[in-house]
Amino acid sequence: MKRHHPSSTSESAFRYNDPDPEKLQEAADRALDYHLGTHPDPKPKTSTQVFTVIDTLDTECLLANLSETLASASAMVNDLAFDLEGSRRHVALGVAQMIDLSELLANRALDIVDPR
Repeated sequence: MKRHHPSSTSESAFRYNDPDPEKLQEAADRALDYHLGTHPDPKPKTSTQVFTVIDTLDTECLLANLSETLASASAMVNDLAFDLEGSRRHVALGVAQMIDLSELLANRALDIVDPR
């Protein structure tokens, strides 16, 4: 079997036409990105989280929604507590008190952010 050896330095060592240096660099970068996992534009990871908070919401909006959510939670726990008896009722009322205290803190923070 006879092998072809380039006879001069000007003759290409590639089997095909001389590659474009830019294309060769792009191909090398793609190969390195693929094998090393350093893709410059990684695809955003899909989340299994059902609910998210939008990054652009301001503090006032977040605190207002927090306050309303705590008020709703307080109403539900208080309603539940009055249907219970004994130690279960005490636990539910304790949870309701913690929610009410959290609501007071949220309302105070809301007053600081947007005094009316």
